[in-house]
Amino acid sequence: MGKMCLQSEPLRTVADMKDRTMIVYLICYTASWILAYFHLYYISGLALLLAAGFLYYYDYHKTGNVIHLRGLFSAFWVGGQGIACLKLSRLQIDWSVLTWLCFFLAFAGFWVTFEILERIFGGDGRFDRKRRRQRSFVRPVFYCIIVLTCVSLAAFIFEAVVLGFIPLFLRGVPHAYSEFHLSGVHYLTVSCVLVPALSVIYFLQGGSRRSARNVLILFMTLIAFLIPVFCVSRFQLIFAIALAVFTYCAYQRRIEPWLIAAAVVILIPLYLVLTVARSHDVSYLNGIFEMKNSNMPIFISQPYIYIANNYENFNCLVDALPAHTWGIRSLFPVWALTGLKFVFPYLISFPIYVNKEELTTLTLFYDSYYDFGILGVAIFSCLLGAVCFFLVERLKEMKNPVGYVFYGQMAIYMMLSFFTTWFSNPTTWFYFGVTLCITIYCSISRR
Repeated sequence: MGKMCLQSEPLRTVADMKDRTMIVYLICYTASWILAYFHLYYISGLALLLAAGFLYYYDYHKTGNVIHLRGLFSAFWVGGQGIACLKLSRLQIDWSVLTWLCFFLAFAGFWVTFEILERIFGGDGRFDRKRRRQRSFVRPVFYCIIVLTCVSLAAFIFEAVVLGFIPLFLRGVPHAYSEFHLSGVHYLTVSCVLVPALSVIYFLQGGSRRSARNVLILFMTLIAFLIPVFCVSRFQLIFAIALAVFTYCAYQRRIEPWLIAAAVVILIPLYLVLTVARSHDVSYLNGIFEMKNSNMPIFISQPYIYIANNYENFNCLVDALPAHTWGIRSLFPVWALTGLKFVFPYLISFPIYVNKEELTTLTLFYDSYYDFGILGVAIFSCLLGAVCFFLVERLKEMKNPVGYVFYGQMAIYMMLSFFTTWFSNPTTWFYFGVTLCITIYCSISRR
């Protein structure tokens, strides 16, 4: 009997947390809203940051999954809003009531939908329990890495030859990467970001008995990292490293402290080097960010504005949008990937409402509001919560290890939910498509 009581105590703790999780969020959100109204910005932001930490801990404590999709979305969407509430830049203004309602529904729709499906389907198992033994996919993954790297490298060389420059070697051109695009071809160039994650799968499954093959995979991975460097694309480099780390975490079902530390140690100098390579000096960036404290270090002000100003841009949209586009904005991947945007240019001729021309990053829900207003935000958040629930459940019994790469991509999009409209971006769907093709190929090869 004593043993049974000991086993049931964690379950009782989780149940108690479940009952009060949304209550804690509602209290913190209401407090933040009221405090912001009275211009108590620091305390307003702190309230949401504490809520974000509590929400993430809830999902991690319950499942043992450090990259739980709802946990990541809770931490970074609510936490990002908390950072934005600090109002450290002169670009930031008080949000409208409608903006506050949209931000609330964006989270509540996701969280509640996930919770309802979890209670209906009983998805409350621990993620860190022992996984069933998987078949080896080393050989098909090996071929996929080689082909994908070669295609990406060939596309990069083709773009460099046709455009006549490589962004890394240009000086005094802050937006060189933005010009380094050939329509259609650039999707192939940036597909290299999937290679490091596939390499993680390759080596976690044991690699090859032939050392030459293993060395070749390491060489392909190096090329995959160098392409974003030559493109001076900080995001693509961060995406490649983060996807590899998340794929490792999903496969191993645990995360070692040294892995996070190593990723940070690698990312910081590379990010700074690429910032300098893009001709973004401190005075140039400080002039754009308009921080209230002009002495704030650039390594604080730059990440701050890249998080906070996205929420400001959403508020600009709410205040300035004259009419909704009824789905046209969200269907941009269809217009881009099919080429219809060239045939019917009006399909993509809608302005972006931002508070400064240079700061064009948005939030995940920008286009859903652009299309359907507050109702679009609510519906999209519910759909996203449903998709993430089934992905989290699927992760527990993954048979094809390439599926971890797909999960890793979703984890990145939830982590960077404050950054841009991921699902209105054709590159996102191109990555999904390539991952799906690799998954199908590996499954067929094993049969």
